[in-house]
Amino acid sequence: MIVWLNGAFGAGKTTTSGRLVTLSDRLRAFDPEWVGYLLATNLADHEVSDFQHYPSWRRLVPVVADELVRVTGQHLVAAQSVLVEEYWQEIRAGLAGLGHDVFHVVLDADAQTLHARIDADQDEPERIRPWRHRHVDAYQTALDWLAPSADLVIDTGTHGAADVARQIHLAVAPRL
Repeated sequence: MIVWLNGAFGAGKTTTSGRLVTLSDRLRAFDPEWVGYLLATNLADHEVSDFQHYPSWRRLVPVVADELVRVTGQHLVAAQSVLVEEYWQEIRAGLAGLGHDVFHVVLDADAQTLHARIDADQDEPERIRPWRHRHVDAYQTALDWLAPSADLVIDTGTHGAADVARQIHLAVAPRL
């Protein structure tokens, strides 16, 4: 199984992923961004505004996830915003085509909370902050398809990371 944590920047995907993997030794964190970094470095002469625009990223993420599952025997927790519906469908279909059940979780928070968390994030370089802020509107627009496509939607504005991780774990534990 692949537990995919989706949502806006500042929704708590990375923090929740870290908490979730501590609740079961059958879970392992997987960061699809590293596939993007690999492509961005090796396709530097094919500039895009977001590595998700590389069709290769959408093809390779399922392949890399599948390989990690095969090597470790663990289920994965992927923390990655995917706000373009067609991209999400490609990734989900790629994972399903490799035999993986996908449990799609949307971590939601209101725009004010998201902007405040983005401003408070000390781990991201300052130059990234405006890009993350611009994606809040894209996330809000994407909610029209994101929420119905999710197996679980959790409001992270009213629940802390530990509680959110427990809720997800309760939902997926019978399937692990």
